[in-house]
Amino acid sequence: MNALDEIIGAVRADLAERRRLVPEAELSDRVAEVGPGLDCAALLSGADGLKVIAEVKRNSPSRGCLADIVDPAGLAAEYESGGAAAISVLTERHRFGGHLADLDAVGARVRVPLLRKDFIVDPYQLWETRAHGADLVLLIVAALEQPLLAELLALAAEIGLTPLVEVHDETEVKRALDAGAWIIGVNARDLRTLEMDRGMFARLAPEIPEGVVRIAESGVRGPDDALAYAAQGADAILVGESVVTGGDSRKAVAQLVAAGRGLARQRGRGVGGIG
Repeated sequence: MNALDEIIGAVRADLAERRRLVPEAELSDRVAEVGPGLDCAALLSGADGLKVIAEVKRNSPSRGCLADIVDPAGLAAEYESGGAAAISVLTERHRFGGHLADLDAVGARVRVPLLRKDFIVDPYQLWETRAHGADLVLLIVAALEQPLLAELLALAAEIGLTPLVEVHDETEVKRALDAGAWIIGVNARDLRTLEMDRGMFARLAPEIPEGVVRIAESGVRGPDDALAYAAQGADAILVGESVVTGGDSRKAVAQLVAAGRGLARQRGRGVGGIG
């Protein structure tokens, strides 16, 4: 059993308990009350510079404890102040130390779109995601059979969620496109082995057609990495570890945002970017 299988096993156990406590019909009623989330594809496109999705992340399977985040809403507010285009909130509790309550707290504090980052394996979790105020939801191709991936994409759109479909190789890119994905994230970390490959985005980006938003996930240590991803075709980056461990989260996000905007200005003047 690999790392991804272990995580999903724990997720399914937690899901069964939540489903017992809160029926899907109750979540559906709450979704009807809150209405659809923001349409995030245009907001995350890189037309006016690389966008930054900053993540509320306490732990990681590869590094263990990253930060003791006692006030996720306060951290998210720092990200927003630094110019983050969206906030990612990890809600998986066993390996990442998250909770749906973090999503509630962050949503009550910030105005930018929220991404629920978790291991979605059942339609119930989509209703749950929107009921707790998220605008985007992560769907991991490696965790889903193709019929379920397509079903979840369709249901997400139906209930007002924007799906971010995560891939890690060429086959998964094709599966994401076949299922109808319009935002694709390339994760530099293989969730099965937890190994990092910072060259993954550069290899897969050409396989993602124009018109599909491309997001580079993992491996961003600072502005140089952000610039490299932008030059390789990323519309946005999703960054967690470096912005929670650097000591000044607002400044860390602001530096990434400034780097992306600077590259956009260079392109607008016809100046070559990083190769």
